[in-house]
Amino acid sequence: MGKVRTTLVKRTARKLLEKYPDLFTGDFEHNKKVVSQLIEYDSKKLRNQIAGYITHLVNLARKRAQKEAAR
Repeated sequence: MGKVRTTLVKRTARKLLEKYPDLFTGDFEHNKKVVSQLIEYDSKKLRNQIAGYITHLVNLARKRAQKEAAR
């Protein structure tokens, strides 16, 4: 079983990806810096969770695109 992510993390990550799709990559460290510039949360843990979920979504989209291109 995987880790459970809260609705706040998922909702915030999706909104950021929708609003700024070109800023995010498959690199967690890069996404962490971008998230810290875009949102004003005091919690490092929350910032890291959002950046991690964004990284996960970007990598998923990349894999889907590669799979579709292979067809």
